[in-house]
Amino acid sequence: MMVPKNIKIFINYFLGPVLFVWLSWSIHNQIQSQTGLRESWQFIKEAFSSPSVFLLVATFLLMFIHWGLEAYKWQLAIKGIQKIGFLTAYKAVLSGVSFSMTTPNRIGEYFGRVLYVEEGKRIKAASLTIVCSMSQLITTMFMGFIALYFLREPIAKAGLLSVVWIRSVFWGIFAVLLIFLLFYFRIAWLVKIINTMPAFQKFSWVFEALEQYNATILLRFLSLSVGRYFIFILQYYLLLQFFGVVTGFGEVWVSVGAMFLLMAIIPTIALFTDLTLKNEINLKLLGLFNTNHLGISLTTLGVWIINLVIPAIIGSWLILGIRRILKNKYEDI
Repeated sequence: MMVPKNIKIFINYFLGPVLFVWLSWSIHNQIQSQTGLRESWQFIKEAFSSPSVFLLVATFLLMFIHWGLEAYKWQLAIKGIQKIGFLTAYKAVLSGVSFSMTTPNRIGEYFGRVLYVEEGKRIKAASLTIVCSMSQLITTMFMGFIALYFLREPIAKAGLLSVVWIRSVFWGIFAVLLIFLLFYFRIAWLVKIINTMPAFQKFSWVFEALEQYNATILLRFLSLSVGRYFIFILQYYLLLQFFGVVTGFGEVWVSVGAMFLLMAIIPTIALFTDLTLKNEINLKLLGLFNTNHLGISLTTLGVWIINLVIPAIIGSWLILGIRRILKNKYEDI
């Protein structure tokens, strides 16, 4: 679906920046109201020259494993239409990250990945990529559902949400999760239904590639998604310790898990609102267990830079290389 140019201008140049400023101001106020702010800042500065800097290094190295799992998952996903090497799949995933940084809810990742797929197979590859994203979404919703269960009482006591709202969200997520699981494990059945609809019959060739997926490969996608998920949690845990936010792994898991769930539900319209919303949610949820708002904010920023900004920069260089190859190819024709 094409978004009108005037709406894009409004979102990118007015609404996005306004939300960014408002959320940033809210975060700034929360950090300024933190008790012991000067001590926290001094602790963080000292951490960069202390042995605990290995926590930051470990977080950075985990980024390569994190995107490596996604590359392997995508390599398996498009295996039925085109066999590609792991390194090519890795490049495609990083290129997708570059595209996704400037699109709502990072939907642009599909465009970056299909650049590495042969012409005539790219639309099919995009439909297969959706299955990869769906496996990650199901994992996020399932883990978030569990996290919300453990957080329901602390959230209610802190007055973040009423008991009625918590129960409504909890069971709403449960219902949506069941529907997603049904469609996920019955993809072939879903394709057959789509093919019976006259409006979609001319696009049946796009969806036919989905019929190759059986329960074994779908479970494999889910296992890789779970691996990515826990690497994310581990990265948050390591950086929280680095920035002096002393909290247990279980508390980090439920807090960040609930944040992932909310970010999957809430539509983000721009790059800067994605970061500030994550930080705002983390301050509320991790704030249930620790009042070091400065450390929480720096952790959110650190994970965002390591997992998204750095891969996006690498992906941009890879895209420039692909464009040069394509340009030379058509100039020679």
